[in-house]
Amino acid sequence: MAKYNETETPAINLVSNGTDITGDVKSSGDIRIDGSLTGNLNTKGKVVIGTTGKIKGEVVCKNSEVSGIVEGKIIVNQLLILKASSKIFGDIATTRLSIEPGAIFSGNCKMSDNNNGEAGAARTKEPERPGK
Repeated sequence: MAKYNETETPAINLVSNGTDITGDVKSSGDIRIDGSLTGNLNTKGKVVIGTTGKIKGEVVCKNSEVSGIVEGKIIVNQLLILKASSKIFGDIATTRLSIEPGAIFSGNCKMSDNNNGEAGAARTKEPERPGK
């Protein structure tokens, strides 16, 4: 008889085209957005935003590949890939960044070489200004 080996793979969550979610989403697995999310997205896994995907809110994740639209801050611990069809309207905080020609990005980008694996690793504190 064959031995059944079960491998643990994190769940992949899918928000399909035509689905609209309002509210915050928190997950420990990977997530793909082909629909619309109005709210914050926080995951320990990878976030893929398809060409029909749209997020209006803050995104915090380990890795991300964006082909759709993001209106809000993106905080990525490791690699953020902006595909040619992506449109980002907000700030980016990441360790590594790849931008394909044709991608639209309007905002500030802050890169950090921190690699401690925490969700806020790319987030850095603004320097205090004298007199404030």
